[in-house]
Order: sequence, then C-alpha cells, then structure tokens
Amino acid sequence: MNKIRYHPQTKVLVRGIHHPKGLNTTDIPIRILCMDFRVGQGFDAHRFAAGAPVVGRPLRVGTLSFPDHAPLEGHSDGDVAAHALTDALLAAAGLGDLGTNFGVSRPEYAGASGEVFLRAAMRMLHETGWVVVNASVTVVGQEPRLGPHYAEAEAALGNILAAPVSFSATTTDRMGFTGNKEGLAALAICLLRRE
Repeated sequence: MNKIRYHPQTKVLVRGIHHPKGLNTTDIPIRILCMDFRVGQGFDAHRFAAGAPVVGRPLRVGTLSFPDHAPLEGHSDGDVAAHALTDALLAAAGLGDLGTNFGVSRPEYAGASGEVFLRAAMRMLHETGWVVVNASVTVVGQEPRLGPHYAEAEAALGNILAAPVSFSATTTDRMGFTGNKEGLAALAICLLRRE
C-alpha cells in the first residue's frame, strides 16, 4: 500500500476509492482526509409545567418563544432543542455535557435561556480550537406544531452556531410521555472540525 504524505503546497489527490454506486475513481484532496473531525449527539427531555400558559414564562423551543403554551419545567428555561444541541456540541469536543457545565449545582444558570448555554458552549469550542460544520435537531412531541417555525428556528440556531442547522419535529403517534402531551424531547447531532 502506498503511503501518501500531505504537503501544504502540493495538491495531492487520492484516487481509486471505491464508491458503493459503482464510481471507481474519486478525487479527494488529501487536506480533507487530514482534517480532524468530531461528531457529537445530544438528547434532552422536559415535562410541561402544570396548568395553562404562565405569564412572563413562555414555552421555549429552539430559542423561539411560544407564549400561548405552557412552558417546560427545568432548572433553566427547559428549551429541549437548545439543550440537546448544547449537549451535542460539548460531547463532540469532549467538554462534558449540559449538566456538568451548567447544571443545578450552578445557581447562576437558574432560569437561563437555552441561547445562553449555546453561546457559552460556542465560546468553549473556540477556546479549544473547534468550529461547527453543521448540526441537526429533531424535537419530539405532539404539540405545539413546530412545522411553520422551522425556518425561523434554523436561522436563530444557525446564527448562534455560525453554521447551517437543520431543525425538524416529529411525533410518537401518541405513544409515551411526548405522545400523551406530558412534555417534549429533542435529539441533536453536530459535526465539528479543528480550526
């Protein structure tokens, strides 16, 4: 097997990589193969606060406010999308998780918005030499209907991460705590690369 070495002033390509769709020759710049990438995933779930919407405390999902819906319970704002995404970012960089960095032992984060956690995680990433390539967040729950708000959530989260973010939602066909409208959950994944 030939060894390929990278030299920044030389355009070296790797040839003959097998592709499952029958493409037998693919040219990939070696600088891409030499980059340090990391993938992280995150999860979060919170139950809805009992009763009707709480004045001055809206439901927060993906940093967006839904004042006509009961908020989620939690030490902070309960924004499951922002929390799952924060967990994914921290996991990818090997920097712990949401609870380790911003948990109930940190009273200064009581009632904090998910945006605060995302911005803090982004500072931590930059301090350790990581940038976000892209991210994806899926919220799981029967309500509120988030489809009309995808673009707004993608723009808000993408602005914080300075990277493309895909935002979507799904249901569990009325199964489990999210299906019974007891709360929301979210899953997130992100790709980081070394600066």
